[in-house]
Amino acid sequence: MYRRVLLKLSGESLGGPAGEGINEEWMARYAKEVASAVKSGHQVGIVVGGGNIFRGLSGAKAGFERVDADKMGMLATVINSLGLAMALRAEGIEAEVFTATPMEPVANYYMRDKAVAVLERGGVALIAGGTGNPFFTTDSGAALRALEIGADALLKGTRVDGVYTADPEKDPNARKYGELTFDKALADHLKVMDATAFALCEQGNMPIIVFDMNREGNLGRLLSGEQIGTVVHK
Repeated sequence: MYRRVLLKLSGESLGGPAGEGINEEWMARYAKEVASAVKSGHQVGIVVGGGNIFRGLSGAKAGFERVDADKMGMLATVINSLGLAMALRAEGIEAEVFTATPMEPVANYYMRDKAVAVLERGGVALIAGGTGNPFFTTDSGAALRALEIGADALLKGTRVDGVYTADPEKDPNARKYGELTFDKALADHLKVMDATAFALCEQGNMPIIVFDMNREGNLGRLLSGEQIGTVVHK
């Protein structure tokens, strides 16, 4: 059973089936799942991407200057975090948004001890803005925050139920891994997370669990000890 986790959600997941903008129905569904886990005694920190609004790397490819494009992407994660925080409060859960760069009064400037304090009193800490630096993804931000808050695991909620030998949506012969090592994932070029995030987790001995967040009840079952998704470990 996992007591404290860092949940990484993509921005596209908040956009619902279209993967764009903010879908209030899907945001409420995620909030309900997280609220249920917190009410069961688990501590959940959250890092959300911003791809449903603006993705820095895509903006750079379209002609934006990379540093400014990444800043726009960081702001997109703040918007998503503020929305998810409101949905969590609607479920009766305290939710505080922290940002990697100062943004008061929009959100709190991130300090590790303050974020942990929210978790320990039964709230959810949403940590936005990535690492606060360009050229780093929200995967890297999630890995960093998971290590900082002393999480038992980094959970990557996706629309796929784990890590496969190939893309299961394209290859019907793709096989799912129940668990695998960091070395195996690297050797087989499996896209668990980006290289920087992956290296941080490997060095910090932080297990990564990739699971289907869209299946109702999956988060709670995983946190209670059921074998859900794929576990990547040393």
